[in-house]
Amino acid sequence: MSGGPRTGAERRRDTEHRLDHDVDLWVGSASADGAPYLVPLSFDWDGEAVLLSTPLTSPTGRNLAATGVVRLALGLTRDVTLVDGAVEVLALDALGSDQGDRFAARTGFDPRTSGPTYRWFRVRPRRIQAWREVDELAGRELMRDGRWLV
Repeated sequence: MSGGPRTGAERRRDTEHRLDHDVDLWVGSASADGAPYLVPLSFDWDGEAVLLSTPLTSPTGRNLAATGVVRLALGLTRDVTLVDGAVEVLALDALGSDQGDRFAARTGFDPRTSGPTYRWFRVRPRRIQAWREVDELAGRELMRDGRWLV
């Protein structure tokens, strides 16, 4: 990238833009015994939480339900956003139809029609980091304990 490191406010703006406009992200989870698992999933962002869906019986679904934590990654390796969050598992009928419809419209995938093992996974960010190059490593933490720092 060019132009030197972004300010905290610029990083937050770019992060919120990515959450508002990207469709897919990487989901990093671990089993109860610590075995890592990484998978791409589509998502929706409502301004407060990331909404994912996958079968509860999948490795990711089992890991998220068992540990209640996740790391999400958006963007490229030279423009990355990492989100560490707390996970809430919800039945498919737990959300209003407007939320389910919004997810389906954004992602092109409707888990409500994909079978009984699918669940919603609501991720509430606890920590968010964003950086591009080494000159942005300082100040990369934008959120801590669920509160924006910038």
